[in-house]
Amino acid sequence: GKGQSKEPERPLPPSGPVAVDPKGCVTIAVRAKPGSKQNAVTDLTTEAVSIAIAAPPSEGEANAELCRYLSKVLELRKSDVVLDKGGKSREKVVKLLASTTPEEILEKLKQQAEKK
Repeated sequence: GKGQSKEPERPLPPSGPVAVDPKGCVTIAVRAKPGSKQNAVTDLTTEAVSIAIAAPPSEGEANAELCRYLSKVLELRKSDVVLDKGGKSREKVVKLLASTTPEEILEKLKQQAEKK
C-alpha cells in the first residue's frame, strides 16, 4: 500500500471569513472601515474579517489600500490580491490568486488581529 499518494480527506474548515471558491482560489470576506487612522485587522468573526483602512472611501482609494494592505499582511504579491465583490459596499470579498490555504491565511490574519 505504499503506492498511494492520496492524502487523507481533510475535514472542511468551519465556515469562517476565509473560504475557497469553486475555482480553488482562497477568498476572504471583509468588513471594511475606511477613513481610519491606520490600516489594521480589528476583528475576526465567523462572518468576516474587520479591517480598518487608512484611506477615504472615495474613488476606490480604500479598495486599493485594502488590497495593498492585505498583500503585505499575507505576504503575497499585490497582483495576487484582488477585490472580487463589494467595490461600493463595506461588505467586500477579496480573492487571492496565489496558491495558499485558508488555514495559512487565517493564521496570518489572526496574528495581525492580536497586534492591536
